[in-house]
Amino acid sequence: MKMREGKIINQGLEDEMEVWGYQPCLWKMILVGVGAVCSGGLLLLLLYWLPEWGVKGTCTHTSLRDAQTLLLRTTDEFKQWFRAKVHVMLVPGKKPFDSMDLQSQLLNGDGDHSISAVHKEHHGKFAHVQPAQIHYFTHHSTKYFWNDVMQNFEFYKGLEDVKVSCASIHSDHSSGLSKTLQEYRMLFFGENEIAVRVPSLFKLLIKEVLNPFYIFQLFSVILWSAEDYYYYATAIVFMSVISIATSLYTIKKQYVMLHDMVAAHSVLRVSVCRGNKDIEQAMSTELVPGDVIIIPANGMIMPCDAVLIHGTCIVNESMLTGESVPVTKTNLPSSDEEAARSYDMEEHKRHTLFCGTQVIQTRFYAGELVKAVVVRTGFSTEKGQLVRSILYPKPTDFKLYRDAYLFLLCLVGVAGIGFIYTIVLSIMNKVPAKTIIIESLDIITITVPPALPAAMTAGIVYAQRRLKRVGIFCISPQRINMCGQLNLVCFDKTGTLTEDGLDMWAIQRAEDGSFSPPESDAAKESLVNSTFVVGMATCHSLTKIEGELSGDPLDLKMFSATGWILEEPTEEETALHNPIMPTVVRPPKHNVPEANQNNPLTQNMEMSELSSCEIGIVRQFPFSSALQRMSVVVRKLGEKHMDAYLKGAPEVVASLCKQHTVPQSFTETLETYTRQGFRVIALAHRQLESKLSWHKVQNLSRDLIETNMEFLGLIIMQNKIKEETAGVLRELRQANIRTLMVTGDNMLTAISVARNCGMVRAHERVIIADAVPPKDLNPASITWHYTENPSQTIKDNQTVKINLEEGVYDKQVTLQEQSYHFAVSGRAFAVITEHFPQLVQKLVLRATVFARMAPDQKTQLVEVMQSIDYTVGMCGDGANDCGALKRAHSGISLSELEASVASPFTSSTSNISCVPNLIREGRAALITSFCVFKFMALYSIIQYLSVTLLYSILSNLGDFQFLFIDIAIILIIAFTMSLNPAWKELVWRRPPSSLISGPLLCSVLTQILTCLVFQVLAFLLVRQQSWYEMWTPQSDACNVSSSSFSHSLNVTTPHDHKNIRNYENTTLFYVSSFQYLAVAIVFSKGKPFRQPSYKNWPFMLSCIGLYTFLLLIMLYPVPAIDNFLEIVCVPHDWRVTLVIIVIVNAAVSFMLEILILDIILWRLVFRRSQGVNRPTECPSADTPQVANDCWGSSFLSWLFCQRNKPPKVRYMHLALELQDDADWPPKPYSVTCAREPQSHISAPL
Repeated sequence: MKMREGKIINQGLEDEMEVWGYQPCLWKMILVGVGAVCSGGLLLLLLYWLPEWGVKGTCTHTSLRDAQTLLLRTTDEFKQWFRAKVHVMLVPGKKPFDSMDLQSQLLNGDGDHSISAVHKEHHGKFAHVQPAQIHYFTHHSTKYFWNDVMQNFEFYKGLEDVKVSCASIHSDHSSGLSKTLQEYRMLFFGENEIAVRVPSLFKLLIKEVLNPFYIFQLFSVILWSAEDYYYYATAIVFMSVISIATSLYTIKKQYVMLHDMVAAHSVLRVSVCRGNKDIEQAMSTELVPGDVIIIPANGMIMPCDAVLIHGTCIVNESMLTGESVPVTKTNLPSSDEEAARSYDMEEHKRHTLFCGTQVIQTRFYAGELVKAVVVRTGFSTEKGQLVRSILYPKPTDFKLYRDAYLFLLCLVGVAGIGFIYTIVLSIMNKVPAKTIIIESLDIITITVPPALPAAMTAGIVYAQRRLKRVGIFCISPQRINMCGQLNLVCFDKTGTLTEDGLDMWAIQRAEDGSFSPPESDAAKESLVNSTFVVGMATCHSLTKIEGELSGDPLDLKMFSATGWILEEPTEEETALHNPIMPTVVRPPKHNVPEANQNNPLTQNMEMSELSSCEIGIVRQFPFSSALQRMSVVVRKLGEKHMDAYLKGAPEVVASLCKQHTVPQSFTETLETYTRQGFRVIALAHRQLESKLSWHKVQNLSRDLIETNMEFLGLIIMQNKIKEETAGVLRELRQANIRTLMVTGDNMLTAISVARNCGMVRAHERVIIADAVPPKDLNPASITWHYTENPSQTIKDNQTVKINLEEGVYDKQVTLQEQSYHFAVSGRAFAVITEHFPQLVQKLVLRATVFARMAPDQKTQLVEVMQSIDYTVGMCGDGANDCGALKRAHSGISLSELEASVASPFTSSTSNISCVPNLIREGRAALITSFCVFKFMALYSIIQYLSVTLLYSILSNLGDFQFLFIDIAIILIIAFTMSLNPAWKELVWRRPPSSLISGPLLCSVLTQILTCLVFQVLAFLLVRQQSWYEMWTPQSDACNVSSSSFSHSLNVTTPHDHKNIRNYENTTLFYVSSFQYLAVAIVFSKGKPFRQPSYKNWPFMLSCIGLYTFLLLIMLYPVPAIDNFLEIVCVPHDWRVTLVIIVIVNAAVSFMLEILILDIILWRLVFRRSQGVNRPTECPSADTPQVANDCWGSSFLSWLFCQRNKPPKVRYMHLALELQDDADWPPKPYSVTCAREPQSHISAPL
């Protein structure tokens, strides 16, 4: 098959695609041209909607190398198709980094020539250089180039493509590019610009109008115009114009907003090094990977991703991470082990300046310039990728929308039956051909309602408005419906569940291998100059910005607790004073003399010269989340030697200290604090050798400094839980929504917070899965630690069942069913994912705490949860959560910074109370969508039944009857029934996720049958009446005495050539009008997801107004209205009979919906199929009622094929399997090894 020859591009990446090559084929193009003419352009539309047909219909398959057109298909679940045109450019080289060959070729006597792209239509300046033909195509703002060696297309990210080491960036890339090389690389990388092109209104209009639905509406309007239904056609055109205009306005506004956000600082002038110390001014659009730029002292907005090679920068990265805290960026290491490693943007992000972030200020020494090497440009940058993900989002895969298309296809099938029926009936009655065509096509336009999308969108728009009122802003309205299906929410801890800042609780110093009692005041005079407090005052990344201290909140709290003062000398002072000390800290002045006299600790510190206690921070090694520590090298004024201070995760700091300095009670003390939910940081100190000079320190690796330290003690910080947290989590648990915590914090702190906020309840056990990677000859293994249970212990012989958290909270569900949770660290998660893939899904099914998780691991966790069919919500404060917020079905950011662009929802309240609000609104919007869809489907079927019955007597509904039904009844009802607000509390039951589900299909089918029965009944009954006759203008059924006279005259053909005015038409018009209102009220459900309909006053007023109007014109006819609606006069007795038919119809509809669907089917069949218990034999019941329910349920389950049906979702299926697994959860202190994944080898206690 041709498709086998496709190649994969972007392998392993998020936008992985298959690609096939094609060449234009003349005979196919001629055939398509003929087909397009014959079909009136419909074939071209079809090929536009289906790119794969468009390419295959006009081209022949060929190799990728020779292709002129490419067919691309994404490899994800959406399998989207795209077409791309292949371009050719002539360049004097094959790859962007073929620099050396190129330079030698170009500089041989002809170095003045600048390089420019030589496309086939242009003559280049490089005739003397043998140019290479490069094939390339552009897709989603990324250029892909043909690679002869790989025989495939590839894209160039930037400097990382050449796997350059940190050391070689310093040696080979620090001098800058020549102008020639820069222009050559520009051919491949293009201009350094994140260009968000705002499409013209005309382009947007064409794209919008070519939507299949609007084409169908155009077809409907043409058809109605041919039938002289001008009024209704005008109404639909009016609606469509409003709909298109609104849509265009929204799309254009989003494009403009994105363009403004990106373009605000995208083009600026920069200083670029051009080798040999030449510096020139250039536009930022001219930058290419490999260029060296100078960062000005007063900072700048970064126009590209660049790695620092000289100096230090303070950067505000809130645009990318959501953290408003300035970050210190240091220069890339140039010597030691780290310098030998390949540069990786993620690994070396502490040395990388990202595009769009703001450099607030720079630090430099002795006149050295702060320089950075450009790594990525344009859409390859971090900001570019974020913008690309907004410009080209993945389609929202939601079952509702797929089912809606299936449902519409069913309606089209029904329309097909009507189409054939109309043609056959018309031919039998010898109707003219033109009438046959128009009437048979009209059936199709009746069955597929033209107002459906507008009505469906209304509910979402109303929900968006209500969300805005409670401070939740939405940039992806289609996801509101998804929120209604959430059954798992992941929460970040710091700033989300707990307060953003930490409060200083105490310090606990270590002396002579044991801990002193905790001390709450670090600023007291006896401690002010102790080594411990000096460590607190110096080991941080704080800086002064416009006179204000700025930096990490933890560092700020720690520093302010010391009472010390931080000063940053100006540039001139640095030059005069000493270039070694850019930042100085000193104790408060009034404390110095007393401390000098009284403090016995000064002798230990070797800081006897306290007359001037200034300490300069010589070098910083910034905090690294991978290393979980930071350190500084400091020098006290007047001292010959330097000191190193280290701060970080206690376990990490202790491992870097001399063992005898770490107190023996270290582990127990740490556990005591972390169990109580405190955030604990350890401090260590080391005196460096006197021979170390400032220059040597600048080139030392942190590994050489961060070793053989002396343990100083612990800093204990308190992270308070927000007051709303516990209540919200309780509400979510009662609503049957699983919650879990994903944090970068310590494991025991996370477990403590989980217990305190109710995520893990008092009686529940926490099992820590501690995994270690393979080492030496030992395989990877997991040790299962059972943490101490604060309230009660569970005996080993008690069986532990898993609550599926889907369905009801049964009375039989015991405490043991929810009695354990797994807790996993980031390291363990990585090991388990790699070495125990068979355990990942089992583990996440009951894991509640994920600690020390890196940002990409958070995203990975969301994906794992989605793979077992959870609908996942993610709530974070924007810091490090961007990936997970984007990947989750519903991401809620508590940060109002630009990082919220990555999240579909942003809350202006900085606590998690927005989550239940969002879910309630999501559930209300979802139920509204179902209600509106069911109503619109019934509307089209009711109208279809009326028209089909009238076609049997060669009649139809009148133009103004259609107009009244479609505008006065349907539009008003469809738009007002969406206004029900959300129910005030979250209930355990979740709304159905599918239109093609048992209860919904039963609901629609029973209502269709009811309407059919009553319409046929009315249609047949009217023909049985004694006064019935073939209606003529002379007929007067209202005056029964003249009926015999009328009857004798009823031999002429009807005056109305369309035969609109007759008794059947009038009867069906009345009955169907009341049917629309009845199904609207029946389908407009309230509790448990929406407020009851009587609280929706616009809907109630509309229904009451329409009922009153219809009853009035039916019981007390008004001639003017009768003429307008083309209704004929019928006897009063028949009008009363119609009222009775209408009342009975409404009662039957109501009874069927409430009694059969809501009570019998939902409670006994469909709810049971979602419940936790598999349907087995009925237990002995205490009461006859329970027994009846049980046997009734069993019979109905059998009737609806629900008995012993396996669960549809994977996590339920998995949970049922684990219920029968005697070895799960693993026993305390058992070890699972990678060699034998299923075995539990008992380890000694």
